Amino acid sequence: MAEALFYHLTMHPLERALPDLLERTLARGWKAVVRCGTAERMDALDRHLWTYRDESFLPHASTGCAMPEQHPIYLTTGDEVPNGADALFLVDGADADADSFTHFERVVILFAGEDDAAVALARTQWKRAAATVKSTYWQQDGGRWTKARESLPDA
Repeated sequence: MAEALFYHLTMHPLERALPDLLERTLARGWKAVVRCGTAERMDALDRHLWTYRDESFLPHASTGCAMPEQHPIYLTTGDEVPNGADALFLVDGADADADSFTHFERVVILFAGEDDAAVALARTQWKRAAATVKSTYWQQDGGRWTKARESLPDA
């Protein structure tokens, strides 16, 4: 069953939260697409995923790279999914239509708590997602994520 997960970033920035979630996605044997709101954010994440930890990196490609279909993580600002991803990550104001919530096994929305526009977009996305798939809202509690809300679609 498809699901949407909303992560409200209040204590740690996207650069800290995203790699952990991508690692969990790959551990499931899934591929991911990370849709960014701007090309600048995509470029910054592209660099960050190679160096976010001394002992590890996340293999990925981004828009314009050769053979994107062969990479487990693909970064983009568009709607393309060349790697057949199971999970779609929406970051930095990126959006998805209602069909995306049922097309992927999981849609993960990460949004900054101090950004009023990001919170407003997340509320709109929640309404769109909760109408069609199981949706959960996660908030940061100390160093951990705590499920604060869950919604099941109407039958």
